[in-house]
This record gives sequence, structure tokens and C-alpha cells, in this order.
Amino acid sequence: MTPARPPIPSRLEEERRFVRPFFVLVVTSLLVTYGYTVFFTPTMRDPLRLVIFTVLILISGVLHWLFTTLRIAPRRIVLYLVLQGLLCFVTTVVGDNIGLAIGLYMMMIGQALGVLGINWRGFVATVYFLILSAINFSFLLHGGQFGVWALSVLPTIVFVFLFVWLFRQKDQAREEAQALARELDAANRQLTNYAAEVEDLTLANERQRMARELHDTLSQGLAGLILQLEAVDSHLSRGHVDKARSIVQQAMDRARITLADARRAIDDLRTSDRIPIDLASAIRAEADRFSAATGLTCDVGVSDALDVPDDVRDNLQRMISEALTNVARHAEANRVQLYLRSSDRSIELTITDDGRGFDPAAIDEAGHYGLIGLRERARLMGGTVSIDSRPGQGTTLKVTIGT
Repeated sequence: MTPARPPIPSRLEEERRFVRPFFVLVVTSLLVTYGYTVFFTPTMRDPLRLVIFTVLILISGVLHWLFTTLRIAPRRIVLYLVLQGLLCFVTTVVGDNIGLAIGLYMMMIGQALGVLGINWRGFVATVYFLILSAINFSFLLHGGQFGVWALSVLPTIVFVFLFVWLFRQKDQAREEAQALARELDAANRQLTNYAAEVEDLTLANERQRMARELHDTLSQGLAGLILQLEAVDSHLSRGHVDKARSIVQQAMDRARITLADARRAIDDLRTSDRIPIDLASAIRAEADRFSAATGLTCDVGVSDALDVPDDVRDNLQRMISEALTNVARHAEANRVQLYLRSSDRSIELTITDDGRGFDPAAIDEAGHYGLIGLRERARLMGGTVSIDSRPGQGTTLKVTIGT
């Protein structure tokens, strides 16, 4: 799953990021312009003019504040700029000061470029404010002298343009850094979630592995011991002491083997060092123990030159032990055949008995940990397990592993 990217800010949100810090600069400019005009313009001695001028400056400041705090639709920004331009025009006429014609309009040009961007929209807004500024100059200087206006305005425009451009570049860099930080934070959270999922899966797999090992060592070993002890009891009840003693010896050997298997399983959980085991010899030894414990004939067909990976070898040995244990406990068979064939493409294990059989479709795997373990081991090796059985016709277990 790919981490979700943080939402891309809308153009209106980008405009707000520019306008909010710029509002402080605008208010500062208004206050400076207001103070300069009031103290250095003789016509401001007229109380009515001073009141009107003050009200116009306050209205301009309130409009700036409203634009900064309220969510004004993008199409209404043009109306806002037009209104501010007209307000600057009236304020300059009332203030009767050339400095106003520069300060107020340059301030609005800077805001327009910041809000609309340095593009054709910002260019149109700039031309609009320059036209109003030129008309104001014409009124204040009583016509003509556009050269003075050009010399006063054009250098200021260059400064405003550079200021706005640098400000937007800095703001864009800051936003990119914040977006990257948000992406990194989201990626870190996603990686944390992935790590937790991997840990959960690892623990689940390890629990399944331990369950298989316990079942295939202690459970199978104890099941075999129970069968042997039942055979001992049967022989003792019929007075076959020598036969019972022989089976007791076999049971003791079985107990030692089970203990060794349990210790090996514990060692496998602690270390990855493995002692090579001859699979063919291990299979024959398992068949001999089965025959000795049950008295059943077990025909074994297995090649002495089986070259299989360690994990496949161990899983096959466990599966054979489980299958033979199931035959002894449930099949009531007289004969068992065990064949292991290996080719370049596959390994095929077949265990057949002539017992009472059963209906595989009627078997509920819940509680049948041996069958669950067989399927899990086959899946781990990339193989499949099939069971062919009918009541009264024996059972054939086939394990096929692709190589």
C-alpha cells in the first residue's frame, strides 16, 4: 500500500498564506502613510478633511483585514482589488499628497501580484493601479509632468516586483519543506504499521511452526508409546511375557527417540546449525519402528540417493511419521506401502494402507491437528496433499512437491 500524500493546497489557500503575513506590512504602510500625510500636508489642518481622510484609511485597513480573515471567493478578488483601487484614488484626492499616490498604489500593486501571481492577471491589476496613480498625479500636479510620475513610480514598481517575487519564492520553499515533512511523517507512520503487521505475521508463523514441532515430536512420540504399551498389555494378558518384554524395549527406544526429537526441535528454534540426516535411512528406521510397534508389514520403496533440501527432508520425515501414526491409530490395516519418488520436476510421497478407509469429505479438520500439520508442511514446501479413501477400501495419502 502506498502512503497517502498530504492534500495539495488550493489556490485560495496559497493566496491566504501570502496575504496573512503581507497584512502586517500593509497595515504598517497605512499607518506610516497616514502619519506622514497628517503631519506634512497643510490641507490636513481642516478638521473635516482630516476626519474624511481618517475614515478612508480605516475603511482601507478594514477591507485588508476582511480579505485576510474571510474566505472570499476567487472571482470576488477582482471586485476587492477594484474597490481598493477606487478607495486609494479617493484617499489620495482627499489627502492631497503626492506621497499617497506612490505609497498606496505601490502597496496595492504588491498585494495584487502576491494574490494573483506574477502573471497576466497580476499584470492587468498592475496596469489598473498605475492608471489610477497617473490620474491622481495629474490632479495633484494640475496636469502634465508625467515624466515626474514615471521617475517616481517605475523604480518603485521594480522594487515591489522583486520583493513580491522573493517573498513568494521563500513562501513556496517553506511550503514545500512542510509538505515534505508531512509526507515523511505519513511514510514513517505507514512503515510503523507495516512493521507491526510483519511482526504479527512473524509471531503467527512462529506459533504455527512450534505447534507443528510439538505435534510431530511429543504428540507423535506419545501416540507411538501408547500403542506400544497397549500391545504390551495385550501380550501380558495372554501370558506372552517375552513378546511383551521385547515391545517394552522398543517402547524405551521410542521414548529415547522422542526425547531426542524434542531436544532437536528445541535446538532448531535456538540455532540454525543443522546436522545432516540421511533421509532414506531415516524413513526405513521409521518404518521399522512402526512395524515393530504395530506388527504390521510396511513395504518401503525409497532411493538411497535422495538429494533434497534440508527443509524438504525434515518436513517429509515429519509427514511420514504423522501418516504412519494415523494408520496405526485409525486404519485397522494389515499392510502399509510407502514410496518416495524423486525426479527433476517433482518429489512424490505415497503412503497406502489396506485398512477400513473413510470418507474424506466427512472429515472436519477442526481438532485434527495431524491433517492440518500435513497441509501446512506441504504448503511451506510449495506442494499439495491429496487423500483418496473410501469406506472399506483403504486409504492413499499422496504428497506432491514441485522442484
